[in-house]
Amino acid sequence: MEIREVLAANIRRYRRTAGLSQEELALRAGVDRTYVSAIERCRYSASVDVLDRIARELGVEAAALLTRPSTEFGE
Repeated sequence: MEIREVLAANIRRYRRTAGLSQEELALRAGVDRTYVSAIERCRYSASVDVLDRIARELGVEAAALLTRPSTEFGE
């Protein structure tokens, strides 16, 4: 899984768990809704500053957004 895919999947998962729409997350993080959508579709990458703001609004550490899901083989 490419790092953009990891980021996209994690943002989507945490956002849905928090019960936020893309629009609400974008508003809280101070970015455009289309930017959040593009990140979740792997169209754009995000700066460290934007990752930090998104993570803060999702209630997680920025590193969590870049953490690959564990596999049964521990990779």
